[in-house]
Amino acid sequence: MSFAHQRVKCVKTDVMHMMPLFYALIPAAGSGSRMGAAIPKQYSYLHGRQVIDHSVATFLIQPWIEQVYVVVSPEDTHFHAEDRRVTRLPVGGLTRRDTVLNGLQALTEKLRPDDWVLVHDAARPGLTPELLQRLFDECCHDPVGGLLAVPVADTLKKADDQGRAVGTIPRTGLWAAQTPQMFRYAMLLEALQQLPSATDESSAIEALGFHPRLVMGDARNFKLTYPHDLQRAQQGMEPA
Repeated sequence: MSFAHQRVKCVKTDVMHMMPLFYALIPAAGSGSRMGAAIPKQYSYLHGRQVIDHSVATFLIQPWIEQVYVVVSPEDTHFHAEDRRVTRLPVGGLTRRDTVLNGLQALTEKLRPDDWVLVHDAARPGLTPELLQRLFDECCHDPVGGLLAVPVADTLKKADDQGRAVGTIPRTGLWAAQTPQMFRYAMLLEALQQLPSATDESSAIEALGFHPRLVMGDARNFKLTYPHDLQRAQQGMEPA
């Protein structure tokens, strides 16, 4: 399917200049303290490139992505935009929600209410073009939007303060959220403004009363959180 056909597929108006556009927003202001590294995890090296570069590159492959916005902390000196379709926004906040919200607010004059924003973790380098295309295909015509996720396969335990199991949680119907998470600009902006405690974009959208679509992701699209995760990513990804 051509890029033009993909775009037309997602439009419900005959006015071409009103077609929604698609943007990626990558929050990259986190310190990555749980990795125990000297630098934030998104700037660790993976197959000769920084982790964040892998995340950005997947979006640049897609012609339907208009621009990639990387939201970093004001004092960040590690990230430099080296492609015309990548813009650095030094407005990162204390939490992931704050960073995403600050980035959206910085784009008020650039994005239209119905434009799509795909929020993706900077430290999730396992995103593939196929997963990104799947999210596009299943959500570009959805009235709410959606996110990549995978069904929970492991048995879940509830622990007490001493680290002992006090119950087993049925995993039926449970999914582990991944990114990107794809929603309309105005809806996402409103949702994050109203839910300061949001841990991801979907939870904020859910708090508005909407039900995001769950799109099948892949276990390889995991977020680097702990030191051994970098080695796991090296083993699971082919060199670029």
